[in-house]
Amino acid sequence: MTDEAPPSSDTVRGQRIVVGLSGGVDSAVAALLLKDAGADVHALHMTNWEDDEGYCTAAADLQDARRICERLDVPLHHVNFAREYRQRVFEHFLSEYRAGRTPNPDVLCNREIKFGVFRSYAKRLGAERLATGHYARIRNKGGKAQLWKAADGNKDQSYFLHAVTEEALAETLFPLGELSKGDVRAIARDRDLNVYDKKDSTGICFIGERPFREFLARYLPASPGPVRTPDGRTLGEHAGLMYYTIGQRQGLGIGGLKDAADAPWYVAAKDPDENALIVVQGEHALLYCDALDASAASWIGQPPKALGRAEFLSCRAKVRYRQPDQDCKVGTSTDGKLTVSFDRPQRAVAPGQSVVFYQGERCLGGAVIDRARAEARLKAAI
Repeated sequence: MTDEAPPSSDTVRGQRIVVGLSGGVDSAVAALLLKDAGADVHALHMTNWEDDEGYCTAAADLQDARRICERLDVPLHHVNFAREYRQRVFEHFLSEYRAGRTPNPDVLCNREIKFGVFRSYAKRLGAERLATGHYARIRNKGGKAQLWKAADGNKDQSYFLHAVTEEALAETLFPLGELSKGDVRAIARDRDLNVYDKKDSTGICFIGERPFREFLARYLPASPGPVRTPDGRTLGEHAGLMYYTIGQRQGLGIGGLKDAADAPWYVAAKDPDENALIVVQGEHALLYCDALDASAASWIGQPPKALGRAEFLSCRAKVRYRQPDQDCKVGTSTDGKLTVSFDRPQRAVAPGQSVVFYQGERCLGGAVIDRARAEARLKAAI
C-alpha cells in the first residue's frame, strides 16, 4: 500500500485473498473486482444463525453464493460460526435488552465475527488478505491502517466498522469503497451475476428481518409496566421496556387522550427501577441532550493524544447511522469513561447505541453510549 492511498487493485495480483461472500450483490462484486485484478480469490460463506422459523435466509444465501462462485470460477468454502455468534454477539445483545438498553449488534458482529473468527479462519485457508463488500475505505499513513468513509455517503458503513482493530484493517480490502450502490448493481448486471437486483439484507445481523417482539419474547420474558409523563401521570401500560427505544413514536398506544393536545407522543427515557416508560408530547426538551457519557471505547490505533491530557479532543461524531456528523468535544472522566459534549443539542440519544468519532473523512473509533445527559434532568423532573 502507498502512503495515504487506498489499496490499489494493482497490488493484489497473485495474492491469496479470501472474500466474505454472503450471497448478496455487494460481496459478489467485491470478489469479481479482485478476480479481475489477478488475485487468487477464495470465497468464504458463513452460516451464523440456525432456526426453522422461515425468516432466516441462510439456505437461499448459500445457494446464491454457490452460483456466484461458479460464475466467477472461484473456490467456495463454507463454515458455521453459529456457536461463536451466540456466545460473542447474541448473548450481549440479550443482556443489553435485559438492561433496558438498545444495542447495536452490527458493531459487535463486525468486530467479533467478520473481522474476528472469520479472519482467523481465512488465515487457515492461506489468506494474505481478506475482503468484504462493505462500503468504506482503508488508507495507510506511516505504515498504519486508517478507516475512512466510503465515497458514496449514502452507503458509507464506517459507523458499523469503528470497533474493528487497526491490525485487522491492515489485512483487509474494501473493493467497493470508491463505488456507489448503483455502480455495483450495474457491474453485476453487466457481468451476468444473477444477484444484481437482489434486495439488501435488513434486520438483525445474520438473523434477518422478522417480527421483532415475537422474536425477542422467545428469549426474554416480557414485563409490562406503566407509561408515564415526567410529572408522574400514568397514561397507559407498555408491553416491556425492551420493545421501545428513545425517540420512538409509533406503537405507544396512547393516542387520543382526553385533555391532551394533538401533538404526537415520544419515548423520552426508560426507568428500569420503576419499570416505567417515560413519554413526552411534541418536541419536548427531554428529547434533547447537550452531552453524553460513554464507555467501552474502541480506537483505531492509539487513542488521540488530546485524550491523555486535560484538554478535550475536538472532532465530529454520529450517535446513529446516517446522521450527519456533529461537532463535539471528547474528554475522559476520572473512571476512564468518555464524556462527549455537543455544540448543538442532539435528539433521541439511546443508551446502548454507539457514538462514533470522525476527523474529516477519517473514522477515529467510537464507544457505547451509557447515558444521555437529558436523563439527569428527567430524574430531577420526576
